[in-house]
Amino acid sequence: MGKDVIVACDFAGKKEVFDFLDKFTDVKPFVKIGMELFYAEGPEIVREIKKRGHKIFLDLKLHDIPNTVKKSMAVLSRLDVDMTNLHASGTVAMMEAALEGLTRPDGTRPILIAVTQLTSTSEEKMKDDLLINEPIDKVVMHYAGNAKKAGLDGVVCSPLEAEKVHNTCGKDFITVTPGVRFADGDKGDQVRVMTPADAKAIGSDYIVVGRPITAAEDPVAAYKRCVDEFVG
Repeated sequence: MGKDVIVACDFAGKKEVFDFLDKFTDVKPFVKIGMELFYAEGPEIVREIKKRGHKIFLDLKLHDIPNTVKKSMAVLSRLDVDMTNLHASGTVAMMEAALEGLTRPDGTRPILIAVTQLTSTSEEKMKDDLLINEPIDKVVMHYAGNAKKAGLDGVVCSPLEAEKVHNTCGKDFITVTPGVRFADGDKGDQVRVMTPADAKAIGSDYIVVGRPITAAEDPVAAYKRCVDEFVG
């Protein structure tokens, strides 16, 4: 599997995202469309970005009863995205239903991954706010194991956990890792972070990078630096 950098297009609306993408004239980055942009512009923004030739990770983190998630994934599969996700905490039954809904009549489907714990979540917050008293590492591995059991392709996890996820679930089990920052950059609100080069070294398959690219003085140069450090 080839490694890739996914650019988090966390913009408020259509104008902002296209002003950003217009800067890329000789390359079409893999982009992440999250809740903010999707809720602002609806499914049409996915279609428009896809028409421009970009791969798309639709990051909506579904979490509901199995039947609702199944029906929702069937809708998302018709948008021709390349990757989408849900929360592993929604149970194995929910993840299995999601996979069923996402699979098209011809058997094809986008990559489906599960969120283990958000990279903004510390072990202290997990214990105090969520009443989960197991160590965060143990929780992430358990959730990853459930995702594999449900037939999913991989997980979203901190780059700090990617190597262990592969050791636990196999090298072909995809790790998509946000919380990546340049060594000389600001961590922002992320708690568990790593540089692109370090993420490469420990075996992340995809890294998701937002503000270090989108807020850079020269976003194209920042993207290329990220690709150089991660893909090589």
